[in-house]
Amino acid sequence: MRQIRCETILDYEISTESKEACIDLILSWIRSEGGPRYFVCANPHSLEVAQSDSLFDTSIRSADLLVPDGVGVVMASKILGGAIRDRITGSDIFWGLNEALNRETKYSCYFLGSTDDTLEEIRKKMEREYPNIKVAGLYPPPFKPDFGEYDNKLMCDAVNREAPDVLWVGMTAPKQEKWVFRNRENLNVKFIGPVGAVFDFFVGKVKRSHPIFQAMGLEWLPRLLQEPRRLWRRNFISNPHFILRVIRSRFAHGK
Repeated sequence: MRQIRCETILDYEISTESKEACIDLILSWIRSEGGPRYFVCANPHSLEVAQSDSLFDTSIRSADLLVPDGVGVVMASKILGGAIRDRITGSDIFWGLNEALNRETKYSCYFLGSTDDTLEEIRKKMEREYPNIKVAGLYPPPFKPDFGEYDNKLMCDAVNREAPDVLWVGMTAPKQEKWVFRNRENLNVKFIGPVGAVFDFFVGKVKRSHPIFQAMGLEWLPRLLQEPRRLWRRNFISNPHFILRVIRSRFAHGK
């Protein structure tokens, strides 16, 4: 298996590969006999939360691919003299991988997370937009802060009965990453993608920011206006604190 090019940002090994290269890498995993492998989106908020959540920190570090999701990570790379110039979001991986898999006729995916209604909308849209990908199953987990052994067994058994190539997990961070880390060895899949809000983006329940905002690195602004209670902390506390830690890191290493 080829090595992933990475750079170190605050002791996390974050990929410097392009979006296309990341998707090609995941495709190679799906086509291989190994697995399961998973990726994680590294953004300033998640890396800040991980400072006080050791299981989340381990879940991030154990990922097979850590992509730079968030303009703050791109900025951090520039501050540290790194090579990352573009962010790669969960949406980029979701849409890009589905487009690649849809060009063939032998792959399947499973959706774990959200609600019955949203999952059924996902199924219908997948059938319309990616007709060559089999939707192997849908599972809405119970709404709990954490899952017990019985819940986890039900979810893993449901996925394993269908043995999909790809398992998409939409539970929001850090819950989804920790669930993937804890349960990955019990899952008969090739690739696991914890993508959070992408489920809602895909069916249009939450609108992604206009491409102009995305290109300017301001995708967070319209989303903040849509969901201020949920997103204010990450934008006004986590992001500045993350950049401050990056600046301290640069001077500590004499760069």
